[in-house]
Amino acid sequence: QVQLAESGGGSVQAGGSLRLSCASSGYSFSIYSMGWFRQAPGKAREGVAAIDTDGRTHYADSVKGRFTISRENSENTLYLQMNSLKPEDTAMYYCARHGSYGFRWTYLRSGDAGYWGQGTQVTVSS
Repeated sequence: QVQLAESGGGSVQAGGSLRLSCASSGYSFSIYSMGWFRQAPGKAREGVAAIDTDGRTHYADSVKGRFTISRENSENTLYLQMNSLKPEDTAMYYCARHGSYGFRWTYLRSGDAGYWGQGTQVTVSS
């Protein structure tokens, strides 16, 4: 079955960096767009970044220039490099697979996700 497992979360001070990883299994990783989403307490889940099968990337305005999404198809792994972290980046971060293979994830809609990981907590202190 499809499994997504995030790792790499933690607590950092503002201005610091973290690298999240998402190990995938149970499907053909390379033919699906993948994404990172986050949810802060009391807020709706929001799209952070996505990467399509051809490597095209999409970012939320709030993270452009600070976060970088990437994928390693040979290892079935998705990454999110987060630099210049801010307290408002504090949230549970989720890895997700698009529900349909070959589709782009241009608008970072959580409703387009087919599968979710369990999440990894990121806490940024000021």
